[in-house]
Amino acid sequence: MDDIQILDTVERYIRGEMNPDERLHFENLRKSSPEVDQMVVEHTLFLQQMNRFAEWKKFRSVLHNTHTNLSEQGKINSAKLKGKAKVVYLWNRYKRVAAIAAVIAGVTALIFTSLVNFLNPGTDSAKVQELSRDIPNIKHQQNMQVNEVNNLKNEVNNIKNKINLQSIPFKAGGTGFLIDGKGYLITNAHIVHTSRNIAVTNNKGDQYRAVLVKEFPDKDIAILKIDDDKFKPLSSIPYGISKTESDVAEPIYTLGYPRNDIVYSEGYLSARTGFNGDTLSCQLGIAANPGNSGGPVFNHEGEVIGILSTKETEAEGVAFAIQSKYIFNAISELKKSSKDTSYQNLRVPTKSSVRGMDTKEQVKKIQDYVFFVKGD
Repeated sequence: MDDIQILDTVERYIRGEMNPDERLHFENLRKSSPEVDQMVVEHTLFLQQMNRFAEWKKFRSVLHNTHTNLSEQGKINSAKLKGKAKVVYLWNRYKRVAAIAAVIAGVTALIFTSLVNFLNPGTDSAKVQELSRDIPNIKHQQNMQVNEVNNLKNEVNNIKNKINLQSIPFKAGGTGFLIDGKGYLITNAHIVHTSRNIAVTNNKGDQYRAVLVKEFPDKDIAILKIDDDKFKPLSSIPYGISKTESDVAEPIYTLGYPRNDIVYSEGYLSARTGFNGDTLSCQLGIAANPGNSGGPVFNHEGEVIGILSTKETEAEGVAFAIQSKYIFNAISELKKSSKDTSYQNLRVPTKSSVRGMDTKEQVKKIQDYVFFVKGD
C-alpha cells in the first residue's frame, strides 16, 4: 500500500466509512504500526483544525455583518475614525478574533507540514547541507504551536476517559501488578491480546482505563499503562522483582483475581522448568483458577519470582509461571524499540521493603499494587 492509499484509508477510517471487517483490519494495523497510528492522530487533528478554521471564517463574517448593521443604524460611526485611530479601534474590537485565527493558522500549518514530511521520501543528509539557521523568536512560536497540538491530544484523551467503562462488554479477565508507581503494570499477553479496551480495578473497587504499551507473545508478557485522570501515582513499590532463579521447594504465594475480590493462595516451587522442561517458566505446586493469569508469584522475602500463566489440566494443583527475569528482558526490549522517551525512565524495583515481615503483613502492604485486569 503506497502513501496515497494509506492517506485515503486513514480518511475513510476517521470518517467512519469502513465496514466492520475493514475497520477491524485497520485497527490491528494501527496496533502493529506506530507510523500508521501516528498518522491517524495527526490527520484527525488536521481535520479538526480545518473545521475550526471554517467555523472562525463564518464567525468573522457574522462580526463583519454586525459591524456594518451597527454602522448603518448610527450606533457607531467608524467613518470618523481615521488613520491610526481607526486601526487602533479595529484592533481593540477584533484582537481576540485575530489571536484565535493566528493560533489556528499556525497549528494547521504545523500539522500539514508534518503530514507532508511523513509522506515524502527523506533527503540523503550525507549529500546535502541544510542552509537554515536558528532564529530564537521563530523557535519560540514553534514551541507554542507544538504545545497547542499537545493540548488538543490531551483533550482527545480526556474524551476517551469519559467513556463509561461500565458499558463495555469485557470478555477476558486476569490479574496484573505494578512495576512502576506511575501506573505501569505487568500481566499475561493472552489476557489482552485482542482487546481494544482495557480496564484495571484495584482491591478497593476503583476502576481505571488502561492501554497496552507493548506485548511479547513469545514470552506471554504484556506491559500496560494506566491512562486515566482519576489514577494517582503510588509511592515506591513494596516488593522487588527477582532477577535470579529460586530454589526448588521454596515456599511461595500468589495474589490474584479468580473472582471480583483479591484471593490469596500458597504453595511451593516444585521445579525450575515448566511444562515438558520449558525454560521460560517454572512449575508450582499451588491451586490456580481462571483469573489468576498474570498474577505475581512471591517468595517468602516478598520478591516476585514469576508471573502465573497456566496450569496443567490433567493434574490438580500444578501450575506454571513465567520466570520473573523475563520482565527485565521485556522492559529492555521496550526501551530499545520505542521512540517514546518516557519509557527510558521506567525503573523496575529490585529490592523488597517487606523483607522480614510475616506473610500476613506482607500481603497488607502488597495488595494495593495488584489489579484485576479486564479486556474486551
